[in-house]
Amino acid sequence: MKAYLGLYTARLETPARSLKEKRALIKPALERVKARFPVSAARLYGLDAWGFEVVGLSLLGNDPAWVEETLREAARFLAYQGAFRVALEAFHLEAIDLDGLV
Repeated sequence: MKAYLGLYTARLETPARSLKEKRALIKPALERVKARFPVSAARLYGLDAWGFEVVGLSLLGNDPAWVEETLREAARFLAYQGAFRVALEAFHLEAIDLDGLV
């Protein structure tokens, strides 16, 4: 038996002129994604840069198709949430063996 871990990372470019302004764009967008989809979200890199930030979404489940589709829908939703642009993005799906637990 396997579990599947989906990971989405994106570089978001913002028109913000300060860290406070950038945080006001990105943080609410991530909160809306978490409220709508069963994903975890994190601000990963670029926290001290005002022009961009790298964020990540993750999801764990037992159906790889569901994990991938849900993560892709969450990524599309995120892309339309704020005054930022998704400059780069990556999806990764990993199978985790549960044989020792089942």
